[in-house]
Parts: sequence; structure tokens; C-alpha cells
Amino acid sequence: MHGAGASVEDVLRGLAADGQLVDVRTLPGRPATHGVPACPLPPWLAERVPGDGLWSHQAVALDLLRRGASVALATGTASGKSLCYQLAIGEAVGAGGTGLLLFPTKALAHDQLRAVGSLELPGVVAVTYDGDSSPEERTWARRHANVVLTNPDMLHAGILPTHGRWARFLGSLRYVVLDELHTLRGVFGTHVAHLIRRLRRVCAAYGSAPVFVCCSATIGSPAALAAEITGVDVAAVTDDGSPSGDRVFALWNPPALDGGGRGSAHVETARILAGLVGSGRRAIAFTRSRRGAELVAAQAKGRLGASSGTSLRPYRGGFLPEERREIERALWEGSVRGVAATNALELGVDIGGLDACILDGFPGTIASMWQQAGRAGRACQESLAVLVAGEDALDQWLMAHPDEVFARAPEPAVVNVANPFVLEPHVACAAYESPLTPDDRDLWGGELDEAVRSLVVADELVVRGTRVVYAGAGFPAFGVGLRSGSSAEFRIVDEEGRLVGTVDEARAFDSVHPGAIYLHQGQHYRVARLDLDDRAAWVDATDALEWTQARTSTELSIVDEERTTKVGRALLSLGRVEVTQQVVGYQRRASGSGEVLERRELTLPPTRLATRAFWYTVHDGLLDDALLAPRQVPGSLHAAEHAAIGMLPLFTICDRWDVGGVSTAFHPQTAEAMIFIYDGYVGGAGIAELGFASGSRHLQATLDAIVSCPCDTGCPSCVQSPKCGNWNEPLDKAGSIALLRVILG
Repeated sequence: MHGAGASVEDVLRGLAADGQLVDVRTLPGRPATHGVPACPLPPWLAERVPGDGLWSHQAVALDLLRRGASVALATGTASGKSLCYQLAIGEAVGAGGTGLLLFPTKALAHDQLRAVGSLELPGVVAVTYDGDSSPEERTWARRHANVVLTNPDMLHAGILPTHGRWARFLGSLRYVVLDELHTLRGVFGTHVAHLIRRLRRVCAAYGSAPVFVCCSATIGSPAALAAEITGVDVAAVTDDGSPSGDRVFALWNPPALDGGGRGSAHVETARILAGLVGSGRRAIAFTRSRRGAELVAAQAKGRLGASSGTSLRPYRGGFLPEERREIERALWEGSVRGVAATNALELGVDIGGLDACILDGFPGTIASMWQQAGRAGRACQESLAVLVAGEDALDQWLMAHPDEVFARAPEPAVVNVANPFVLEPHVACAAYESPLTPDDRDLWGGELDEAVRSLVVADELVVRGTRVVYAGAGFPAFGVGLRSGSSAEFRIVDEEGRLVGTVDEARAFDSVHPGAIYLHQGQHYRVARLDLDDRAAWVDATDALEWTQARTSTELSIVDEERTTKVGRALLSLGRVEVTQQVVGYQRRASGSGEVLERRELTLPPTRLATRAFWYTVHDGLLDDALLAPRQVPGSLHAAEHAAIGMLPLFTICDRWDVGGVSTAFHPQTAEAMIFIYDGYVGGAGIAELGFASGSRHLQATLDAIVSCPCDTGCPSCVQSPKCGNWNEPLDKAGSIALLRVILG
């Protein structure tokens, strides 16, 4: 630990003045277990193995890779997973091979480039190749590099469409690394699964069949996910032989407020972060939003005072590349001692000897919780992890059931490779890269034929004998975004024309509508104008201590009801839906107090989402038996919807922000009261299917969460939602309890 004196637990207990500590446990460390490869490494490679040799899981993984088997390596943070593929690639380069390393973020790719360089592997010419690379750097990489570190987006739009320029590299490709496997879930994971099939197809044309190395710190069923992503058989390596130090893990609940609810998790996180940094520790706080990262950093700096200087910083998506690099460098060097970050730093960026990690709210999954907590203690020193509960129903449920935090296994991730909205664009991209043939069914299975038919009807593909060729203009990859369903971004520009940041198209209307407050590097900006044609939000700097919240109108229509079942006395259905949303206004709220300062109307274009959902049909008899007056029905359904969304992550691999909900006292297609929960992604990510399968277990947990909350009329810990487009109006907590009790009998 940095500094002498009190232990991390003593520092933490000294900060807990109002009984915030719910549980504190010490998770004991473990000694190292070593192993030796069955076939010894060449001497020039063996001398680059650090310390006392390889740990047992590293030796097992290397044996598999060198035999040509693809591997899912899922061991703890700082367990040396990178060294496994670095050694394998170093040996392959010595035999004339190449390696392609895919990371979910640019930051991680640049960090791993430093790690590869530090090994000084003979013959290895490694480069990063991403959106920040200059044209000259890209040309040099294609001509000279034998190890390329990039991200899925760049492989998709910058390498595969021009694969002829990469013929030398792809024809010798021996290993493909997919790092941070746990991030490849939902729609992003589905996109990457098709991207890897396109890569395998192009490699085959040049005569190579690469072996895959899939790495993840914490995830359930890692080999199953890796096989789904790559389309090949994958062996799991999960028995961790690396050493670890003791970890103190604390559960921290903000103080209860008069009238219900809890104090701000941001405030508590900032207090802990400032206290740890002030005591000489190096700490990171993970927040669930960009705005949260900015607020926690600003409040922690305020607590430390002017002496903190630049030693405490925010880090989040939307920062310019030079800003990110500067903060990463300062973290590594130690001049920044505290950082409030989004999950952009959750991943395996080596940010030095951090002593503590604070989680500003449950991050959505147990797997992500352990991943974030593992950022501290990488040098095997005693470390601290603190989970600060948010007001969400799930966070509060975990505080009431602390054993669940430590006993629940990391969840398996899900992808939906059959999603036609993701499959068809990638089939078009593949046809552009090389005409499709019947052999491509080996990569995509039976879904390929239907995708080709649909694209031919849309005049994107043309059949010529046994070959199918792309018929469009330009690179189709440029119109296919891997993460949000769109490759489009809105630029955020200040009054001097300087680029402040960016926001993806899917979030633009909510976050940079006219009048919105946008926070960047501690500076507040007010959006003066949103240019839809130029995709730019023009902003003015402001000193206003406030924030804004959009109001959204949502309508949902059922496209196809595929399955139904009974849950208690209600009917539960699964199927395809279309969601239409329109931002119709916003409210200004004072920072700190949350007081509503003003409400304004807006007129922005509607957006439409074709996706999948599960829904409950609540017939009139249930409403009557629950003794709900007509005026109570909308608020009761709305409250039940919010609580159900809040508890859904207990049963599916998602968080609240992956899904949306709609409730109505009268749906025109059914003439009944309805509660819908839908996938927030085009075509669905597999969440709706898992929600449908959880049925009565999900509803019972929802009821338990509402009943156990001590508030009188509803609060963020039970039925209020931080993302509600109707500003949590109307809500009826008592009515939701009565309704759920009647449904469940």
C-alpha cells in the first residue's frame, strides 16, 4: 500500500459516519501454482518469461495454442493472460506467421502495444491500427507490420473491405486474439460473431486458418460464448494459477432519506474516492454514465481542495483521443492518483498499482462487478473494493441480500446470431469482399439463404450462377455500426468551432437536444442548436449548476406474438414488436437538490425500433380483484413495469439500460391492460427470451423488491426509474403491490 499507518479497511471505516457499511469481508489471497509447457519454448522465447516461470494456466493455454486448438482463457485480473498470446504470437512470427489482436477499445490496444514492445520479441513488428492512425501510419502498417493491434470496428470498416492490401498479412495469419470476451454480448457480440466469420472467409481465400485466443477475466460458460463468436470449437482454460493478495470487499449503502429513498451514490462515491486519495492511496471509481464520471470527479476534487491540482480526473467516452492518451499516461506514471471513469477503463488497461476501486452503483452483472473490482491490487498488494449502492431496486435488493453479491456465479453472456437485422448487413459486406458461394453455408448455416433472398429482393445482391455478388455502390461496411446499430455520430462543437466531443446517433436526441446541458471535463455546456443535417450540436459554455432530462413519448405495436404461457393469472407472451419514440420536451433541474427549474416542449423527429419483447396481458378481472379504481390503473401498471425492469438483471444478462418498457391501461391491439419489456437493440439481443423464461420468478422478485422498500409512495429504490421518459409520472406503489399479489395468487 502507498503510505504508512492505517489499513484500507481502517480508512474506509473512518469514512462511514452514518452506518453506511452494510457488510465488509476479506477475500483471502492465494499462492502461485506454476506449470511447464509440454514442449519447451525455444530458448530465445523462454528467456522472456518473467519471474519464476509460467503459472499453470499459462502453460496449459500455450500447449493448446501451439497444437492448433482455439482457447477461451478465463482467469482472474492480472493473471497474465496477455503473456500467453504474446509468447504464442512471438513464436509464430519467428516461423513467418502474423498475429491480429482485437480489443474493444482503442485505449486497451495502445496499452497492449506497450506490453508487446516491452518483451522485445525478435522479429516482431507491432503497430496499433485504429481511427486515430494517420494515413501514413496505416500505409506503413500494411507494408511492414506482422502484429496488428486494432478493434472490431476497424477490422470491419478499415481492413476487410480492402483485404487485397492486406494479402501478405492475412495469408500468414496464425493467431487472432479476442480480448475482453465478456464485452462481446448482446448486439455488439452478435456483430462481432458475423465479423469473425467474414475474417475467416477472407483468410481462407489467402490460404490461412487462424487459431483464436479468447480472453476474459470473469464470465460464465466462456467456451460456449467463444464458440458462438468464432464459429469454431474452443477449449476452456479456467483454473487460475496466478497469485493474488488479500482483498477487502465492502458493501456501502447511502444514508436513508426522510420520506423514502437514499442519498446520492455519486456523493458517497466522491467522498470515498477523496478520502482514499487524501490518505495516500491510488484509487479508481467506476460510474455507470458519462455524466456520473464528471460529477464524481468534480465532487471529489472539491473535497480535496486546491491541493488536488490535476491528480484527480474524469475519464469517459466522448473525450478526444489526445485527452484519453494524456490521462492514461498520467495514470501509468502516477501523477494522477484518482480517476472517476466509465467502463472505458473497466477493461484490461494496465493503469499501475491501484490500491482501491469504488463501484458507483451495481454495474449490471456480477461478471462486470468482479472485472471492475479487479482493477485494484494487480501487484498482489492488499486492496479494497467498495460497491456503493444506487437507488435502483436491484442495488437495494443486493444490499438486503449481501450473500448474493459474493455467492452468485458470473453470468454467461448471450448473442443472437440469427438476428436478421445484424446478419443481413454482414452478408452484404461479405459479398462485397468476395462473391458468396454455397460453401459459405459452412460459416452461416441455414440463415444464409434467407438473408441472401432478402438482400436480392432489396437489390443489394445479384445472383450470377452459383455466385452472389454485391450490387450496391461504395463500401457497405461504412453504413453498418457494430455497437449502436448505426455508424453515425453527432459532433459537439463550441461557439469557436472547436470540437468538444461526440455522441452516437442513438443517444443524440436524449442528450444533446436544444437546451440540454452537456458536461465535459468539468465544464457545463448548454446546447444552443442541434443541426440534424450536419449531425452537429452547437454548444455554449455556461456556469449554470443544473442538469436536464428529456421527456419521451413511446408507442409500441405487436408485430408477431410467437409464444404464450400463463404466469399466475396473467398471460405472458414473447414476440416481435415495433417501438416508436419521440422526444417531446425536457426539464431543467437544479444540481444537488433536484428541484425542477423549468419545463419546455420540443419537436424532434420520431425514431422507430424493430425489436423483440416479452409482455404481460392483464385482463379486467385482475384489475377488479386488485380493487384498483380506473384512475389508479395507469400508475399501478407503470410502477410494476419500472420495478420489473429494475429486477430483470437477476435473470438475464443485461442491465436496466439494455431494455425499455411500456405500460398502458388499454392497448388498441388487445383492448386490455398491458406491460411490455423490450430489447433496446434492433432485432433483439436475446434478453426478451430470457425474460420470458424467467416468468413467475421474475414477477415474484419484483413484488418482493417493492414490498420490502420502506418508502410510503414509491422511490428510486422500488418503482421510480432514472431513465423514465415520462419523468416517473404517474406511479402508484400500493396499486402495483395489489396488482402483482393478485396476479401471483
